[in-house]
Amino acid sequence: MSLSRLLLCLLILYSVERIVSLVEFTNIQCTSLGEDFADFEYCVLKSVNRSFKYISLKVKLFKLPITKIKVNFALLKRYSGYKPFLYNITVDACKVIKNPKYNPVMDFFYSCFKDFSNMNHTCPFDHDIILEKLPIAYVNTKFTAVLPFPVGDYLFQTSWIAYDVNRANVNVYFTLS
Repeated sequence: MSLSRLLLCLLILYSVERIVSLVEFTNIQCTSLGEDFADFEYCVLKSVNRSFKYISLKVKLFKLPITKIKVNFALLKRYSGYKPFLYNITVDACKVIKNPKYNPVMDFFYSCFKDFSNMNHTCPFDHDIILEKLPIAYVNTKFTAVLPFPVGDYLFQTSWIAYDVNRANVNVYFTLS
């Protein structure tokens, strides 16, 4: 390779600031598995315009206070159906909120929504759970700048377990391009 071609390649590489990946929500599904324990008042993916989408949900809790909560979360990637990708973990949510070093992976996923939720304190929970207007731009920063992921279609699948019984499932579908 000649020196002029090498310099041209280097110039092109330095002129490109960075390649940016984008996360885009595609769907959300919320299912209550025991309507005597909890029910979703709303669970929506709202598209305000082409560049501003957000997720909001509210879970009405009927048996308060809740002192024992586990969360199973799995990250799945679509390859001819959704297949496990990296994580399928069950953790004690009360311990993670109290001490984020207890499980750094769960703390990463919790950090993706905790600033937009009222789940910002340790157990017990004696109120409804609200996630209000979690914007895609915030999640985009977490999934591209903090922890890069390969492009593709993903499913963030969660099961919320109270007193060792699965009470609700929340599935968030998104695309990373």
